[in-house]
Amino acid sequence: MAPFTPPWLLQSGLAMTLYTALLAPRVWDQTLQIPPLAYQDHVFTGQGDVPIFGRWVGSSRRRGTIIATYGITGSLDNQWFLEILARKAHHRGYGVVLFDWRGHGKTGELSPTLSSDGLYEGQDYLALAATAKDLGCPPPYWLVGYSLSGQLALWGGREAMALPPGGGLEPQDIGGVAVVCPNLDANRSLRYLTAHPLGRYLERSIAKELRRLAEALHRAHPDHLDAAAIARAHSIWTFDQELVIPRLGFATVADYYAASSPLPFMADLTVPTLILYAADDPLFDPSIIPDLQGVCAANPHLDLVLTRHGGHVGYYSSVTGQHRNQDPDPWWAWNRVLDWVDQRSHG
Repeated sequence: MAPFTPPWLLQSGLAMTLYTALLAPRVWDQTLQIPPLAYQDHVFTGQGDVPIFGRWVGSSRRRGTIIATYGITGSLDNQWFLEILARKAHHRGYGVVLFDWRGHGKTGELSPTLSSDGLYEGQDYLALAATAKDLGCPPPYWLVGYSLSGQLALWGGREAMALPPGGGLEPQDIGGVAVVCPNLDANRSLRYLTAHPLGRYLERSIAKELRRLAEALHRAHPDHLDAAAIARAHSIWTFDQELVIPRLGFATVADYYAASSPLPFMADLTVPTLILYAADDPLFDPSIIPDLQGVCAANPHLDLVLTRHGGHVGYYSSVTGQHRNQDPDPWWAWNRVLDWVDQRSHG
């Protein structure tokens, strides 16, 4: 796979991560020569009849369909990194389905059901694929995510190994899974993140957005979320402790993280899976890397691309890197994901 070469100023994983979070949102649309897509809105039905808001667009070239969502916070209205994937995928001839996952965006307005970090979202991916098939979006379906949604997409791959009869999908309908900087072991990474001053700053920023998410859910569904519990949710851990695990039946947050983390089941995945992972990702415990390498080396269905640089969902390529890889823009990760999907589709 084509190598990743960052700009000199973004060789630090933290610098790349901060650039992606703070500066890239202001200029990303200047890097693409692809116009916005003409989406259609649709309310899908996820696992347990949870309404899932999504947007979709077909393709006359009918090469397959990308199904994707975003990371730990946000909504379809502000996820520019996801929009880059959508435009580039459609430009290559793929249909696209994007969705607000549980508790987020318009899905949060439709239902008070909170996230489960993959335990149910994996089934949501497949439910969306089945409905996309009915809407005319062609198979194969590629389940894509980044950061926390990378974790969700991996759960989609796990669920795809045993498709329920009568669910509208055949095994050949699922092309594979592609994830960028996925969360693989929440217990280890959250301990790592909060053990360092800069990590604690990043954790507090994420927790602040989670609390805003909970407050929006409370406004939409005041009878379903406890305002006092929201007030006590001052960190990622306490958000899950106060609001998530009571509904899912876990005794502790650690138990919940252990049950929802994908690393333990990845050795058994049989769905073709691409994992792009940066060794300098400041959000994840580096001790995960040798375990990930071992799992992928033993499973021929897993394609691991471990890069020295990249930060957390950054992968902003230098001009030199773009020329070397013959990329039309600096978005190295999405270019590699779509190259991999192209190769698998042709295979």
